[in-house]
Amino acid sequence: MTAPSTPQHPVTVRVFSQRFSATPRGARLARRLAVAELHAWGIPHGTDTSDAVAVIVAELAANAVTHGRVPGRDFELRLSLVTGSVRIEVSDTRSGPPHPPGPGDVRPPAALEETARGLVLVDALAARWEVLDRDPPPGKTVRAEVDVAGWLALVRDRTACARPSAPARVASRTSPGP
Repeated sequence: MTAPSTPQHPVTVRVFSQRFSATPRGARLARRLAVAELHAWGIPHGTDTSDAVAVIVAELAANAVTHGRVPGRDFELRLSLVTGSVRIEVSDTRSGPPHPPGPGDVRPPAALEETARGLVLVDALAARWEVLDRDPPPGKTVRAEVDVAGWLALVRDRTACARPSAPARVASRTSPGP
């Protein structure tokens, strides 16, 4: 007799969460910090994963600032390195309609239209994405995931770095003076 299998939930390896002012400056800072955090996790600047996450964070943060802004309220960015992917969550506090379209409902803008390309980019770059009610209310969260090739090696490298080992030689570098 075998025990029934239980569903496997993604394992979260790393998490970054930060609130930002609902301003264009806050949206830019969110993108910059997201890329820096990925780099610290072992996903270097300029890789496909880093670039995709940067675009998705930029678009979702810009939407939170433009369409989800409530005066005096911030928006939140949360990045998680979960099993096989980077999960991006951007939450704002605006509730009620209009809710952004979800996956499959995004329509490309007209040829000369200057706006409405953000979710088209998210739809193209994310492996999966969805729009959820914010927990705790009020507001909404847009969650997107970008798959990470070789994520297991990334996790192993990080845990190997955390283990104590034999003392290593440290090369000293002098920086040029002012």
